[in-house]
Amino acid sequence: MQINPSGIWNDVDIIRKKSPLVHNITNYVVMNNTANALLALGASPVMAHAEPEVADMVGIAGALVINIGTLSDAWIKAMFIAAARAKELNIPIVLDPVGVGATSYRTRTARELIHTAPPTIIRGNGSEIMALCDRDVATKGVDSTSTSDLAIDSAMILSRELGAVVCVTGETDYIVSGESQVSVKNGHPMMPRVTGLGCTATALCGAFASVNSDPFPATAHAMAVMGIAGEMAAETAKGPASLQVNFIDALYQLCETDIQAFFKA
Repeated sequence: MQINPSGIWNDVDIIRKKSPLVHNITNYVVMNNTANALLALGASPVMAHAEPEVADMVGIAGALVINIGTLSDAWIKAMFIAAARAKELNIPIVLDPVGVGATSYRTRTARELIHTAPPTIIRGNGSEIMALCDRDVATKGVDSTSTSDLAIDSAMILSRELGAVVCVTGETDYIVSGESQVSVKNGHPMMPRVTGLGCTATALCGAFASVNSDPFPATAHAMAVMGIAGEMAAETAKGPASLQVNFIDALYQLCETDIQAFFKA
């Protein structure tokens, strides 16, 4: 598969026209940023975590995003209910295994999730993907101790085992589907200094998967838009705080000529 600017733009255009509902069961740290990023892109975010309503919310969503950043027993139950309902309705599930490998609680939760209701897309950093694959790797809190290229083999194993698209993000993003892979080289070194941008990338995968029936290009397109917006934001940012604000504006202002000018594969 080849990624090209016209394909990326086509998905962005559909998102803006359809404003798909993206149901997020995500963490406290990123809720506001994630919602604003989805809105800026053109999608419609909802953050619903309560057990009694998650199944109903999934039923009206275009995609379900599960992020395990701030776990609790109640939220874990809601995640399993939502994932089961999404599988029943054939709604894309995007999993962000935040901090997998750091504690047995979150590692066990993530592994149970992927085997109970295999996700459509998994997006994580190198350490998270390797730990999810049961490789002997340590995770420093929620930060990666491994570069994205070191996790490609683990991504391929997970993809074959689960039938999922696996995205490893880092200086270069690698998107794997079975034996196939593509890379996206957009982004800026300041982006890791802003908390939650990885979680935002996962949410964007949900938006793109809701309008593109093929999760492989959908994920690649999401990563390209993420990186391009980051580069655009960095052009006038004075530091991480202004980068965060500029990033939301860049998603809102993004046009086809921006994608043509910035895209790197």
